[in-house]
Amino acid sequence: MSFWRGTVAAVTYLLLFVFIGIGAVLALVAAVVALGAYLRFRRARIELQDGLASEVESLTRRTGELEMGLAALQERSARLPISIAGLQQNLSTLQVLTGALASSLGQAQRVLSYSAIKTLSATHLGRFLRVPTRTGGRPS
Repeated sequence: MSFWRGTVAAVTYLLLFVFIGIGAVLALVAAVVALGAYLRFRRARIELQDGLASEVESLTRRTGELEMGLAALQERSARLPISIAGLQQNLSTLQVLTGALASSLGQAQRVLSYSAIKTLSATHLGRFLRVPTRTGGRPS
């Protein structure tokens, strides 16, 4: 009877160690999958941020063109023989609104550039781990 008791204990310990090992392997696989998902998320966020930054830059350029066009239009309306007060007031309002838009776009550019600086250290981590990038995409 003592032999069986020792054998059962050995088998129980062996099964316990096997289950612990399987759990550790599964935890390692889950950690690697989670790290890969995180790095893909970072890459997608950087691509989105770059797209947003270029769009904001384009909008800023177009706002500047709009401001110049408004200034020219206001100058031309002032030279008209018949002064149209309503048109001039609307142009003034439009100038104020485009100035506010230019200010907001400038703030958006500053926020995006600050966020880009913040993600710089994470980019180094991705390069260190050498995660392959998709073709046609921007490396992280």
